[in-house]
Amino acid sequence: MKSNIAVAMLCVIALAGVSNTANAKGCLKGAAVGGIAGHYAGHHAIVGAVGGCVMGRHLANKKAAEKEASATSAKSTVSSK
Repeated sequence: MKSNIAVAMLCVIALAGVSNTANAKGCLKGAAVGGIAGHYAGHHAIVGAVGGCVMGRHLANKKAAEKEASATSAKSTVSSK
């Protein structure tokens, strides 16, 4: 059981080293949480880590888009005054 978590974490670390930093944003934290949740939900740590990585990236991209949109709207408000 512990070896599954170790393998999942090694896979995540290896994948993070291969990809760009922008692509890994949110993936590591999501993979760690998903791996732990998957482990306790029927010994599916690797599936949980992959799902957590995908979800973490989605949320990070969504947060970045919202931040960019609010910065753009704030910038247009300042320039219109």
